[in-house]
Amino acid sequence: MSTVANAGQLTTAEPRRPWAVSRSKRLLGFGRMLTFAVAAFVATILTPLANFDGWAVAFLLINLAWVIGIASKLGAKERRDAVLRVVITSLAVLAFVPWLSILVTVILKGYRAVYPGYFISDMRTSTPDDELNIGGAGHAIVGSLIMVAIATVVTLPLGILTGIYLTEVRGRLTFLVRFIVQSMAGVPSVVAGLFIFATVVKSMGQYSGLAGGLALAVLMLPTVSRTAEEVLKLVPDDIRSAGYALGARQWRTALLVVLPTVRAGLSTAAILGVARVIGETAPLLLTSLNTNGFVWNPIGGTVASLPTYIFAMFMYGTEYSNARAWTGSLVLLALVFFFFIIARRLGNKSALKANANRRK
Repeated sequence: MSTVANAGQLTTAEPRRPWAVSRSKRLLGFGRMLTFAVAAFVATILTPLANFDGWAVAFLLINLAWVIGIASKLGAKERRDAVLRVVITSLAVLAFVPWLSILVTVILKGYRAVYPGYFISDMRTSTPDDELNIGGAGHAIVGSLIMVAIATVVTLPLGILTGIYLTEVRGRLTFLVRFIVQSMAGVPSVVAGLFIFATVVKSMGQYSGLAGGLALAVLMLPTVSRTAEEVLKLVPDDIRSAGYALGARQWRTALLVVLPTVRAGLSTAAILGVARVIGETAPLLLTSLNTNGFVWNPIGGTVASLPTYIFAMFMYGTEYSNARAWTGSLVLLALVFFFFIIARRLGNKSALKANANRRK
């Protein structure tokens, strides 16, 4: 942004991007894509290819036909640009449609069992095949939150310390630590569950919410560590140098200067880790199992969670139990969206603060 003099008055020139697409062109492009999508849907209904693959092919062909139709009015470069734009936009829409299909399916099938008591009731006095206004998944929601809280308490300090070691200390074991963190990111969830089953469940002699939380912590640690490392890399070296210039040791600079600068980013790391593990089923089937009532003590025995609740309802196999399972899926999806929205807001806040520090 710059200020210029114009006839004795100061005016502010707003920065503009010459390649930016105007609002009217965006709306026109969205309307065109929506029209093509509806036309492709109608075409698939009228042909034997009445499925998603047929719709995708019809959508792409209609877009290409439109480009060919206007090609005579365009130059060579504009023609190539139009073809590539249509292909890229079509592929982006095709990538978005499966996600939208999942969301719509979960909402349409999950709303049936929703009633006010669903979120505060359990299944101790009802069966999966009872009417949908009886029982609920309150115990599963509480159990999931308890185990996620345990995983967060265990993982957040370890993840932050790992990020500090990789970005601030940079010792001889940096390569090994980074390799281990990256390798843990590829560990199957069932393997993490088997590990906790063999070490914790066998030692305690019972399934528990604590074991489930530790299994989730194994899966959550790589996400938190890698996100914390990337966030700490955003801190300008000038801030570290200022701490050293004041006589602070490296550990005091890291804990009292660097970490407070990226509080929002570290919160994002924790929330992304929670969103990563809250829907895991396999490790909880091996560590916490399932129960029909509220359990507040994480070491008192089996603890229900939303993934195991959904699994149990689907395994029952009746109309009402399947409806309860779909509603549990809807609640779980809503929780994941909630955590991702918070992470996005905190991430934007952290990025803005980092940019402000760089400008200073």
